[in-house]
Amino acid sequence: MSLTSWNYLATALSVKMPEIWAATLVAVVVISLISLVGVLTLLLRPDTLRRGLLVLISFAAGALLGDAFLHLIPEIAESKDGFDSVASFSLLGGVVSFFILEKVLHWHHSHVPSEEVLHPVAITNLLGDGLHNFLDGAIVAGAFLVSPKLGIATAIAVALHEIPQELGDFGILVHAGMRPSRALGFNLLSSLAAILGAVVTLYLAGAIDGVERVLVPLTAGGFVYIASTDLIPELHKEPEAGKSIVQLASLLGGVGVMAMLLQLD
Repeated sequence: MSLTSWNYLATALSVKMPEIWAATLVAVVVISLISLVGVLTLLLRPDTLRRGLLVLISFAAGALLGDAFLHLIPEIAESKDGFDSVASFSLLGGVVSFFILEKVLHWHHSHVPSEEVLHPVAITNLLGDGLHNFLDGAIVAGAFLVSPKLGIATAIAVALHEIPQELGDFGILVHAGMRPSRALGFNLLSSLAAILGAVVTLYLAGAIDGVERVLVPLTAGGFVYIASTDLIPELHKEPEAGKSIVQLASLLGGVGVMAMLLQLD
């Protein structure tokens, strides 16, 4: 490592950075351990798991939207630079970047030869999940760089989104032919990419001044995209009135949790 790099690292560890590093790493380690929730697929009946999963998806969608519109976007607007063109383009960049990521993953899936479905699907899922988790770690670190309150709210939103995602990922790996114990191990390994994403982001915070000005709106855009295009459409697959009411209540519950977190000092 060069002298300049060491200087960057020293800057990153100065003033409040040790506290930010500690809080961020604790948050992303907890989020990474959520991958172990996949074991629930072995303990619950498929119909029970599906019903519970849709409630979790509703709650996660509400939490992501609540964090974006109640925490992240207001934080951008209240910053010294306000909601300037950098924030606007970064917000759009969050939406577009997740759109591109999903397009790449869907394209890869559609071009997997049918006779080789087993391993390529599992590998693609792990790589896609690893990249997603890396971004989650970067998102949480960027939020903690702004304030502890924003970091906690964002970590909770990410964690709530991870639960249904990890259940689905575990199911894909088992369906692809992996033993459940091996699938759980690979899921955990992939989830550890969140720690790498957080470390890289915190390091860059010492090297690039104001990196959170881009990360916070990127996060907001990404959260809006995930909730609107990945999670909410899943809820429309069960249009029955009773289930829809439960899903709406769960979604509003997710928003409510983010609203309550506004009371944190």
